[in-house]
Amino acid sequence: MKVWANAIGYQLVWFAAVWGAATGYWWLAPLALVPFAAWYLSRPDGRIDAWLMPVAVLLGIALDSALAASDLVAYASAVPSPHAAPVWIIAIWAAFSLTLRHSFRFLHGRLPLAAALGTVGAPLAYLGAARGWHAVAFPRGSTPAVIALGAGWLIAMPTLIAIAQRFERRRITSSTGNPVHVA
Repeated sequence: MKVWANAIGYQLVWFAAVWGAATGYWWLAPLALVPFAAWYLSRPDGRIDAWLMPVAVLLGIALDSALAASDLVAYASAVPSPHAAPVWIIAIWAAFSLTLRHSFRFLHGRLPLAAALGTVGAPLAYLGAARGWHAVAFPRGSTPAVIALGAGWLIAMPTLIAIAQRFERRRITSSTGNPVHVA
């Protein structure tokens, strides 16, 4: 049940972000992220997600900014700049980070499968955002964009899964200074 709740929470953020971007309400993405993030970051093991989130967000900013700067992907509601990852995409990356230890736990120890799912799944999500919602466009055509997205996610997904595993294995110290081992 927890896995499903996590997956549904992520999808709600994704839909709010994509619909919001397509309709000019880009701020819906960070707004939708707040309760989802609060739910996970306030849990006893939330410190792990709190460490993982900025890593995923920075990787996402780099990947999506490269796609925007190369004119392979154009984002609706491109705040702050059409040549960088927009706020709503950054919110999706933050929400995505909260799935790495939960919905995507089955990928832990299966990095080739993570690479395959990233290579296929991410381009499909961008195509859905483009064709279903018009939140994303492909100025140079969908084929070069899908190839670039697949290549980026071929690296991003297993990298983030490996980092999530590593953070889980690390010894986390609670706010009281007592060591806490998180499974």
